[in-house]
Amino acid sequence: MTTRNAAIPPVRYGYGLLMFLLALTGFAQMPIFKRYYIADIPGLGWLAMFYVTHYLHYIGAVLILGLAAYFVTAYFRTRPERPKLTPTGYLRAGLIGVILVTGLLLAVKNFPGYVFPPGAVILLDLVHLGSVFVFIPTALYCWAFSKKWINSPSKGDVKGVN
Repeated sequence: MTTRNAAIPPVRYGYGLLMFLLALTGFAQMPIFKRYYIADIPGLGWLAMFYVTHYLHYIGAVLILGLAAYFVTAYFRTRPERPKLTPTGYLRAGLIGVILVTGLLLAVKNFPGYVFPPGAVILLDLVHLGSVFVFIPTALYCWAFSKKWINSPSKGDVKGVN
């Protein structure tokens, strides 16, 4: 029996829920939920509260940074039998990397004492949003067509099996 992903099921589902939370709270930062009366639906009023969505987005960002650090470390620690990233794995990893770096820089700009030029802030915002708008359909495509992140090493590639 094959699985869609080699990751541990709780991690796989947690990743999906975490990405959904980040997308939802990220879009809530642009007050579209209040503007289009989505926040008026019972139970969704919290989407119009800027600081609630802002802090939830930061908490989700910390969790995704931890998850990314874990998988990057695990990937580089498996030296001899390191699995190879697929082309869609490289694309998703690159997009997540851009989203994480621009998100970190946008968070840093909110700290006291850090001043970014207005043009740089606009560029960071546009690159962050653009990467998200490319990542979402890419991730949905990969999920719908069962595209894996990695190719597991075949039996002939594992050290000592040849």
